[in-house]
Amino acid sequence: MAPDIFRSSTLPVLEQVVNFSQARHGVLAGNIANLDTPGYKTRDLSPELFQENLKQAIEDSRRPASAGQAGAASGGGGKDRFDSIAKVKDSLKSILRHDGVDVSLEHQIAEISKNHAQHNLAVNLMSTQFRQLRSAISERQV
Repeated sequence: MAPDIFRSSTLPVLEQVVNFSQARHGVLAGNIANLDTPGYKTRDLSPELFQENLKQAIEDSRRPASAGQAGAASGGGGKDRFDSIAKVKDSLKSILRHDGVDVSLEHQIAEISKNHAQHNLAVNLMSTQFRQLRSAISERQV
């Protein structure tokens, strides 16, 4: 019964958002670290594609599952889970420098800022849900 409490809430979805934002932060930090690497091309994880995949997983989890099927946000893996939405960005082709690098420091910092805000929002929502759960457990009637 206890695992059902966590699966029926938004915690699994928030967990995936946190995992994605952590993986994306690593990719964006790598872009900044390779700012002076000749020929380096900007990489990113697509937030739009992640949101589409997450939406589909949520819809799939609401359908009756057959034995052995996992829920929306279950499953292991780490950064490898996001390989399917990783891409080399072509949006900054016009910023190509003489050494072939297309990394814009300002753009990467802006993306890290947005990603950080998304991560903090998900963590704060998870924290609120855990506080509510703790409160519900501690105020039980005997």
